[in-house]
Amino acid sequence: MTQSKTRARSAMSRVLAFTIGNWRQEWRLVCLILCTITLATLADIAMPVFAGRLVDAVASVDREAGLSSALNALAAMAGLGLAYVGLRHLAWAAVVPMTLRIMGRVSQAGFAQVQRFSADWHANSFSGSTVRQITRGMWALDILHDVLLLALWPSVVVLVGAVAILGWQWPIMGLAMGAGALAYIFLTVFLTLRWIAPVARQSNKMDTRVGGVLADALACNAVVKTFAAEAREETRLSDAVAEWQRRTDVTWMRFTWAATLQTALLWAVRIGLAGLSVYLWAIGQATPGDVTYVLTTYFVVQGYLRDIGMHVNNLQRSVNEMEELVDLHDEVPAVADRPGAEPIAVTHGEIVFDRVHFRYGGHATPLYDGLTVTIPAGQRVGLVGHSGSGKTTFVKLIQRLHDVTGGEIRIDGQAIDQVTQASLRRNVAVVPQESILFHRSLTENIAYGRPDASQVEIEEAARLASAHDFILRLPQAYGTLVGERGVKLSGGERQRVALARAFLADAPILILDEATSALDSESERLIQAAMERLMAGRTSLVIAHRLSTVRTLDRILVFDRGRIVEDGTHDTLMTLNGGIYRSLTEHQSGSGLAA
Repeated sequence: MTQSKTRARSAMSRVLAFTIGNWRQEWRLVCLILCTITLATLADIAMPVFAGRLVDAVASVDREAGLSSALNALAAMAGLGLAYVGLRHLAWAAVVPMTLRIMGRVSQAGFAQVQRFSADWHANSFSGSTVRQITRGMWALDILHDVLLLALWPSVVVLVGAVAILGWQWPIMGLAMGAGALAYIFLTVFLTLRWIAPVARQSNKMDTRVGGVLADALACNAVVKTFAAEAREETRLSDAVAEWQRRTDVTWMRFTWAATLQTALLWAVRIGLAGLSVYLWAIGQATPGDVTYVLTTYFVVQGYLRDIGMHVNNLQRSVNEMEELVDLHDEVPAVADRPGAEPIAVTHGEIVFDRVHFRYGGHATPLYDGLTVTIPAGQRVGLVGHSGSGKTTFVKLIQRLHDVTGGEIRIDGQAIDQVTQASLRRNVAVVPQESILFHRSLTENIAYGRPDASQVEIEEAARLASAHDFILRLPQAYGTLVGERGVKLSGGERQRVALARAFLADAPILILDEATSALDSESERLIQAAMERLMAGRTSLVIAHRLSTVRTLDRILVFDRGRIVEDGTHDTLMTLNGGIYRSLTEHQSGSGLAA
């Protein structure tokens, strides 16, 4: 068996197991749907029996007796019709709340799962593609429920029931219809799983890729405009769409050929059964009503058989579209809370790296190899070094955005991999180099770390961050929407909002990651003053390439290739001949970047 066939079967079993697992939470509705749709289908199967009796009654030479039989048959058909309509409506009505509840749970669970994936996972994934995987899989559930509960299950019931009834009266007729039905089902399943599914999976991948390209370009539209690269991005999308069209054309044409083959087989079975019923009539084993019954039964069965082809195709398409969503649900987060993890209790803010080893996935050489350092509570520490020396990784490990591969990191004596991630990160406030804001009001953005904060507390935090005055000048003040990622604000304004967010969070540990880079002198002055207020009484880690921002700190750690090679105050490090810090400071002083 080829790898693609094995994968198709694996995807089918995984998606069906995932779907049935969700049904267990709605078992009452599932039972109601199955019972009502089964009864409706049995009513549909019984209809041809009375149609045949009606024909025999009409053909009777005794008109009075025939009329009575015809009316009885007609009344039975009317009753069966009402039962069919009512029961089918009840089944469909029950599917609606069940599907909506499951779709809601699945989409929320997928979102929750993705949010808990590691920083590496998000760095390597297109957000647009991920959104497409969740939404496409969610809607595929709607189709899957209809196919399994309201289409394939009734088809099974009608096939088994019709073959059993015909076989009981005419074994050869039951055998012929059963053989034709099985041949059609085999052909449909074979074409769908072996011929269509592999190419459908590839076209779905390209659909995801198109979504990723769109989201990537739209999210970085400012960069696109800066370099007048609209045409280049349109070409990039055009290439992705062209590949999607090529793969989808193959998929759709295979669907078309499959439908043609299925239709041809149905017509062959129809002609065969019609000929067999005429033969039974010719030898006296069937009445005209029996012939009508057989043909009407086949028309009912043919409708279900024809739909089986469509439903199996829809089933496979739904499986393909849900496969990526199931992958997201099944993926184990790289960084997860340990069983029984308790919230961390940070009373002082001492940070200890104890013989820490760490390597990024795929890297043969570790970045840290036995790194040991202690940062006392309340100390303000600058992290300095060339790009790639390990400064940013240092603060990411404190937040447990990655897990160490050896050694231990402790805060106030508690190993951070033994406590809950949520409690850890609530105790670490971060002001990043590029402050990212939500397309929400300034009130919501500032209060993001403390959504229960009062408006008075929010405004006080903004004052401490030198943000209150510019916020009041905005059209709706604190109610102003800031645009996606905060694009309506300047860089300095976004940075002050981020500082206000950190003030309001009031965490005992503070990380400032290049918080004054690329700002004008006035913004830098305001933010530097706000940073001094924010660091007071907190264990503070300041990543800086602009060394003027770390000169007054209590301590400076100099990183080089994952090692701390210098440790001391500004004055102490400036006395080291050939030292990295001194070299960097003199270089920046010479170029006018630092005093």
